[in-house]
Amino acid sequence: MRFLVCLAVDESELLTVPDGWKEPAFTREDNPRGLLEESSFATLFPKYREAYLKECWPLVDKALGDLHIKASLDLIEGSVTVSTTKKTFDPYAIVKARDLIKLLARSVPFEQAVRILQDDVACDIIKIGTMVRNRERFVKRRQRLIGPKGSTLKALELLTNCYVMVQGNTVSALGPFNGLKEVRKVVMDTMKNIHPIYNIKTLMIKQELSKDPDLRTQNWERFLPKFRHKNLSKRKEPKKKSVKKEYTPFPPPQPESKVDQELASGEFFLRESVKRRKKMGEIKVKQAEALTKKQEERNKAFIPPKEKPLMTKTAKAPTEGKLDIAAIKEKVKKAKTKKLGAPPVIPPPPTSSTTDKKKRKTKDKG
Repeated sequence: MRFLVCLAVDESELLTVPDGWKEPAFTREDNPRGLLEESSFATLFPKYREAYLKECWPLVDKALGDLHIKASLDLIEGSVTVSTTKKTFDPYAIVKARDLIKLLARSVPFEQAVRILQDDVACDIIKIGTMVRNRERFVKRRQRLIGPKGSTLKALELLTNCYVMVQGNTVSALGPFNGLKEVRKVVMDTMKNIHPIYNIKTLMIKQELSKDPDLRTQNWERFLPKFRHKNLSKRKEPKKKSVKKEYTPFPPPQPESKVDQELASGEFFLRESVKRRKKMGEIKVKQAEALTKKQEERNKAFIPPKEKPLMTKTAKAPTEGKLDIAAIKEKVKKAKTKKLGAPPVIPPPPTSSTTDKKKRKTKDKG
């Protein structure tokens, strides 16, 4: 019984990997006799990688030589081959060497590609060329993954602790296993028209939650954001939507015939003459209704339209003060003497004869 309790405690502890734990390295003591047969892998590389491979090949040869792996570069055929030797003791070393030459062929620099020879580092080459048919759309989505000045790719590398290289129709990722899983998800979602910023935001929240020891074993769904698709279907919906009725296994009821309707109302038992008279009465009522409607429509033409009420002119208020009649008369006289477009006429000075005449008239009046 005590053993079972201890076993249950151990299982719960095994769920979490202790911090700083590392798997022991594979040494010659683990496999002193070596491998039974020779294994080899080969891969082709593009023409533009020839100069770089030629330059860094001594470093590649040295790195693989520590694992007792033989590597050969064929510039005529454009291929790289790796194979085991009699001294090779690690059976997984040839797989690491295969991944190394694959990464070098996919434009990954040697400084990053050589990390694949470590035990806690893996690689993933994601093929994205066949995911989008339209070439222009493919280029846009691939650029979206890189981001402006490589900012999106850099953020993804910092969050996943992986090196990511976008080249042509493939994305090469190098790093820990958990990080590679996240990188693949982000790349696949980006090529499916889901912006990488959503996945980056989720990764940032997960990174913060993993720091809290209490939340490590809990479900994180409540903390993670839920994004909805905004690009709804542009198909126009019909104005009248037909609502489907609920399915019933029974057929619809049979409609009543005229005989059944007459039996229900009692008309079936009436005489033919009474039926005829009733029918004629109904027809006359319908005719009278139609006649009144037509008459109303005709009379509409004779109905006069409503006139707008006339605006009554209010009497102007008398001007304040008395009019100066003498001033008006002088203005009229001046207007008569003036000519259009001519300068104003200056009256001549009074002569002695005219002044004498005026004096005489004043004397006569007096």
